[in-house]
Amino acid sequence: MPGLLRGIARTAVVAGTATAVSNRVSRRQGGRWAEQEAQQQQQAAAAAAPPPPPPPAPAPAPTMADDMSSRIDQLKELGALKEQGLLTEEEFAQQKSKLLGG
Repeated sequence: MPGLLRGIARTAVVAGTATAVSNRVSRRQGGRWAEQEAQQQQQAAAAAAPPPPPPPAPAPAPTMADDMSSRIDQLKELGALKEQGLLTEEEFAQQKSKLLGG
């Protein structure tokens, strides 16, 4: 009978140890899976959010040639208005000085 009890006790210890190890492994894997799932959800949320729109491009600065040609055109228009008698000599001089910056 003592041999039988010893065998049963040994089996109980082995089974208890196996159960404890199995439970610990299950909890550890469950934690790892929960972390992976949380990371996947964060990545999915980040991917679903639209990226911020790029800032608008600044308007191109007028080149020196464009600026000069527009001034010349405005001077021609002023000259035409003066020739038609719509501008006096003083008004023409005033507008011309504003246009030329001086």
